[in-house]
Amino acid sequence: MKKSISMKLIEVYLIFALVVITYSSAIPKPGEDKKNRVHEQKLSDMEHEHEGEHNPDYDHEAFLGKDEAKTFDQLTPDESKDRLGIIVGKIDKDGDGQVTEQELKDWIQYVQKRYIVTDTDRMWKDHSIEGDKLSWSAYKQRTYGSDDDPNEEDSSTFSYKDMIQRDERRWKTADKDNDGFLTKEEFADFLHPEEAEHMRDIVVKETMEDIDKDKDGFISLEEYIADIYDEEDDDPDTIPDEDTNLQDGTPDWVKSEKDQFINHRDKNMDGKLDEEEVKAWVIPEDYDHSASEALHLVNACDSNKDGKLSRDEILEHYDLFVGSQATDFGEALTRHDEF
Repeated sequence: MKKSISMKLIEVYLIFALVVITYSSAIPKPGEDKKNRVHEQKLSDMEHEHEGEHNPDYDHEAFLGKDEAKTFDQLTPDESKDRLGIIVGKIDKDGDGQVTEQELKDWIQYVQKRYIVTDTDRMWKDHSIEGDKLSWSAYKQRTYGSDDDPNEEDSSTFSYKDMIQRDERRWKTADKDNDGFLTKEEFADFLHPEEAEHMRDIVVKETMEDIDKDKDGFISLEEYIADIYDEEDDDPDTIPDEDTNLQDGTPDWVKSEKDQFINHRDKNMDGKLDEEEVKAWVIPEDYDHSASEALHLVNACDSNKDGKLSRDEILEHYDLFVGSQATDFGEALTRHDEF
């Protein structure tokens, strides 16, 4: 049974996070068309809300962060609540026993920024730094196992040519002073281009390249749907769920996505998405994902409708915050960094 687009994007998002963490110790496989799918990295790009539904996986990752969202499914409900209670104490900055929407927003932003910092630190230490900068050749050597010219057919990196060219383009964009090296700050932009204003064109280009299979410079409706739904993957022996159309077997969420494409994404109604339309899709203007998520959590858990959350209200809805996908809070609980 196929998942909604929210679940699909969350899965790719988490897979990408694993690739980011491990790619420096193993050469990536050629032909991985979703390598560095940056438009699925950013929380605000995951389209966690769809037709009035909210994706619980999104809530867990936004609230906890990627590094912590790995082992919580091994905890009992009581253990989950105990650990969540400690986190609530960290979110409630003024210590009044109430978590406001602003405090939740600040926490979500903190969690996301902390991940970027720790991920960059981890990756930075894994490379050969020259002074306080990283060279393109050193990065390529560590990532692909060689500094050979990938355009030469007898090169050991020839099979990774497209991936190397894509990395190099992103590298050059991150290199603000055009000196061929990246500082640690620039390296963070390279790893997480979705968070840097000057890298946003790269986010759009890579999204286009991943989905535009016929390479005509546009994303057709067929390509858009094919990127999230493969009819052949459906198990014919599986009993359709309530959101599956029994007449043609197409899940209702797929039909909803077609409607999204036709009536919302395709602004000029020419049947395809150009770069500007893709940009509006993956990098929407005036959208604050942390504010939206904070508002959602308050609305979902505010039993007495006072506009804020008590510790009891949060623990009562612990599955919304952490559920079965929440995390091992170990690192979050033992950290002494300021929030």
